[in-house]
Amino acid sequence: MSLQFKDEEFQSAWKELDEPQLEGGWELFTETMGVKIYRLHDKETGLYEYKVFGVLNNCNAELCAEVYMDLTYRKNWDTYVKELFEKDFGGQNAIYWEVKYPFPMSNRDYVYMRERKDLDVDGRKIWVILARSAPETPCAEKSGVLRVKNYKQSVALESDGGCGTKVFMNYFDNPGGMIPTWLVNWAAKTGVPGFLTDMQKACSNYSKFCAKK
Repeated sequence: MSLQFKDEEFQSAWKELDEPQLEGGWELFTETMGVKIYRLHDKETGLYEYKVFGVLNNCNAELCAEVYMDLTYRKNWDTYVKELFEKDFGGQNAIYWEVKYPFPMSNRDYVYMRERKDLDVDGRKIWVILARSAPETPCAEKSGVLRVKNYKQSVALESDGGCGTKVFMNYFDNPGGMIPTWLVNWAAKTGVPGFLTDMQKACSNYSKFCAKK
């Protein structure tokens, strides 16, 4: 099945590495550990969409892309993953992802499509990965787990000119249910930089993981 991502979506993602598009109400939410996080209020849901700009040190961009795409490996280093796999759901290939939430809240799960493109932009090598929820996928919902039906993410990766990687990430999801504001803020302020730190460690350990396979 052909994924429904347009070339323009890939183009707009990598262009944010050069010129962040922050008009129209984006505000700087927090800056920590070299990571800037901006947010935009979504009037329809009352939630926020986020844009993240940062650098992963000592990790080249192609390796970052490989690590980001490797679902089996992610189960080894991302402690929030309960279940994660890609399969054919009645003729539609999609990814199932269950995320652990702190007690007493219910876990969330996602069914989504993703696509990666390795771009050559005037000699620059840029890796772009797009993902979005696929609610039409015939994947039964689990009892006690809330299905996230509105999720999107784009990631662009490029060398920082040295040993690191420039990262742009744009994401939105509507986790449903009643989630306290403090938890939403915590997830954005510490969860995202923490994820990038974990991913940096994951990149450094990837060759060992691959050698064991």
